Amino acid sequence: MNGNGAPPRVGDGSTGSTASAATTASGSTAGSAASAGSAAATASAASAASARSKLERGRGALGPALELVHTGRAPTRAVLTAELGVTRATAGAVAAELEALGLIRVDSRPGGTGGGAQGRPSHRLSIDENGPVALAAQVHPDGFRAALVGLGGRIVATAPGKITVSADPAQVLGAVVDAGAALLAETGRRCIGAGLAVPSAVAEPDGTALNPLHLAWPAGAPVRAIFEQCVKAAGIDGPALAGNDVNLAALAEHRHGAGRSAQHLLCVATGHRGVGGALVLDGRLHSGSSGLALEVGHLTVNPEGRACHCGGRGCLDVEADPLAFLTAAGRTPGPEVSLLQQARDLLREEYGQPAVRAAAEELIDRLGLGLAGLVNILNPDRIILGGLHRELLYADPERLRAVVADRSLWGRSGGVPILPCTLDHNSLVGAAELAWQPVLDDPLGALGAAAA
Repeated sequence: MNGNGAPPRVGDGSTGSTASAATTASGSTAGSAASAGSAAATASAASAASARSKLERGRGALGPALELVHTGRAPTRAVLTAELGVTRATAGAVAAELEALGLIRVDSRPGGTGGGAQGRPSHRLSIDENGPVALAAQVHPDGFRAALVGLGGRIVATAPGKITVSADPAQVLGAVVDAGAALLAETGRRCIGAGLAVPSAVAEPDGTALNPLHLAWPAGAPVRAIFEQCVKAAGIDGPALAGNDVNLAALAEHRHGAGRSAQHLLCVATGHRGVGGALVLDGRLHSGSSGLALEVGHLTVNPEGRACHCGGRGCLDVEADPLAFLTAAGRTPGPEVSLLQQARDLLREEYGQPAVRAAAEELIDRLGLGLAGLVNILNPDRIILGGLHRELLYADPERLRAVVADRSLWGRSGGVPILPCTLDHNSLVGAAELAWQPVLDDPLGALGAAAA
C-alpha cells in the first residue's frame, strides 16, 4: 500500500522502484553472462593459441630430433627428451611424427637401454631400415661408384663402374646416374634426392669444378648443373647437389665415424690419385670463400721432389698418393684395378719386403711433415686419415705420430690424436648427406606433402 492506504497503482513510485530493481538485476545477470561468455572465448582462444604454439614447437623439433637419431646421439626417447629440452609428451609426439613419415622406428618393448621416468625402460629409437634413401654418386679418375644410402649413413646398395673418364663430364655423370637409377628400380626404394662427390674443389654457389686436376674435365665445368640434368632425365625426384670428395668424406666421418664429437676435425686422405684435405668446425665444413680451402695436396713437402699437376714441385699430392707409393716401391701399376686398390694390396700383403717397407716409410715421413704444418696452422683437436693414408697409419702408427710430434708445436706439448677413418666409402656417405640435409632441416616440409 501507499501512504494513504490505497493499493499501488501502475506507474507509481513504488512500482517504478521495483521495476528498476528488476531491470538492474536483469542487466547484472546479462552482464555476468556476457562476461562469462567473453572469458570462455578468451580461454578458448588462449587454449587454441597454446595448442598451435605446442604444435609449432613440436614441428620445429622434428629436424633436430631426426638429426639426433640420424647421428646416433638419441638411441632412446629419454635421451631425445633431454637433448631437445622438451617434455616427454612432446618428445613422444615428435618421435611418432617421424615414425609416421617413415624415417625412424619407435620400439616400446621392454629391455630398451636408457631408463625413463621412475626407472621404466625408455622407448628405443632407430632408423627405419625400409625408409627412403638418397642416391650417392662418386667419380674418380678410374671410374665411378653409385650407391643408395639411408639415414644413419647406412649403405643399402652399391654398384661400381669401370669407365674411362673423358673430357665430357656428362658422359660419366650420365653413367653413374643410370647405375643409381638401376639400383632404385631393383630395390623399389623411395629416393629423396642425389649427391655427387668429385675429386675437385666445387665452387659455391655455382657448383662448378674449379680444379679437376686428375680428370680430363675443363676447369670450371658445371658439374652440379650437369648432374642435376642427368638426375631429372632419369626420373629421380629431389635436389641434386655436388661437393669435393674429401670434404664429403670428412662430413660423413664427423657425423657417423671417426670424427664424432670432434670440434675442430682435420681430415687428410688420398683419393685414387692425389691428396685432399678438409676441415670441419663445429659440425660445419669450412670451404673458404670459393670452395678452395684446405687444398692440402699442394703443400710442398719436398722442394726437390716430383713435378705436380698444379705447376709446383714436391707437393703432398704427388709425394704421398698411391702412384707415389707404387713408384717408390719399384712397382709398375697395372690396368686391372684402381691405383688405390693396388697400393693398398701391396702395403697389406708385402709390407715385409724391404723395398715396400722403405717406400712406406718415405711416404709416412712426407705425410707427417705435411700434417705437422697443418697442426701448427689449424690447431685441430683430431686428425683422421683416409684412403692409402689410413693404411700407412695402420702399418706404422708410431713413426707417423713421432714425425708429427717432432715437427709441430702442439705435438711437443702432448700431441693431437691421429686416427684412421672408419667408414667404407665415406665420400659416398658424405654425398648422401648433401641430399639428406633438406630432410634433416625440415622433415615435414620435405616429406610431409608426399607422405600425405
